[in-house]
Amino acid sequence: MGAGHLVRCLALAEELLARGCRVALLGDVGSVSWTAREIDRLGLPVVAAPPSPEALALTARRLGLDAVVIDSYVTDPGCAAALRAGGVTVLAIVDGDPRGQDADLYLDQNLGAELVAPPLPPGAIRLAGLPYVLLRDSVRSRRPSRPRPPSAPGAPSVVCFFGGTDPAGAAPVLAGMLAATGVPLDAIVVSPVPAEIPVTPGQRFRCVPNTPDLPELLDGADLVVSAAGTSTWELLCLGVCPALVMVADNQRLGYDAMLARGLGFGLGAVADLPSPAAISTLREALTSPSRRHELAARGWSEIDGDGRVRAADALLAMTGSR
Repeated sequence: MGAGHLVRCLALAEELLARGCRVALLGDVGSVSWTAREIDRLGLPVVAAPPSPEALALTARRLGLDAVVIDSYVTDPGCAAALRAGGVTVLAIVDGDPRGQDADLYLDQNLGAELVAPPLPPGAIRLAGLPYVLLRDSVRSRRPSRPRPPSAPGAPSVVCFFGGTDPAGAAPVLAGMLAATGVPLDAIVVSPVPAEIPVTPGQRFRCVPNTPDLPELLDGADLVVSAAGTSTWELLCLGVCPALVMVADNQRLGYDAMLARGLGFGLGAVADLPSPAAISTLREALTSPSRRHELAARGWSEIDGDGRVRAADALLAMTGSR
């Protein structure tokens, strides 16, 4: 449940499909039109996932599943154990807290996840850190072979987006802050709601709805203003410079780690915006091509795009051993 969870599951699904596996989606895949088109493109059947562990185990048996991937903050903690008791391998994709899931494999793709060692069930394996980031074909195919060169002189190109539905309403706020910098720019604002933006001379804004072609919009942007969530890893892989906003409490650790490693500009929490300090940071980002290039190159070196390959290798190896 949630676009970020779905996108990383679709990335893993692409890898498994390429290896000849049969894949289905269980659960609530939301109502965002572009994600529905992606599911249709991959030909994935969508099956309602019953909430109780026992019923989910019965569904897995009925579908003949060898493995189940759990990626949710709300799934009953007993689901993994019930599936495993029925002979199903379980991979839990987590963001720090495993939320009680007793899995065979845990994948935490967050920056710095490899630096901690939480307790695991006997025999379980943990895949941790940026080497295991799950990215879609549309991102991996656009990863440059080397860091991009510095921006050409002129107004920087900017993309401003905040997920499938922008539940925090961040895109219009950040678009207004970009305008308030007074810096000439060429910006695309991805938002479900068209924004009225008071531009200054030399600024151009274009509002578009969310789209499966977002990686194409991001490709080559001088600066991307975005939430400090799963889409951050797409930006790093593409070698573009991020300016990050925390739109949820669970993004704090990732946001702090990104700034500590010098992988992007930090604008703070959306609840505190707009603010003079964040507008000043945006102005610095827009007017410092050398700094943008430095951060983008550093991010490019962190993610090679093959995290889903490593994750699929581990999942299929574990499944074959059961």
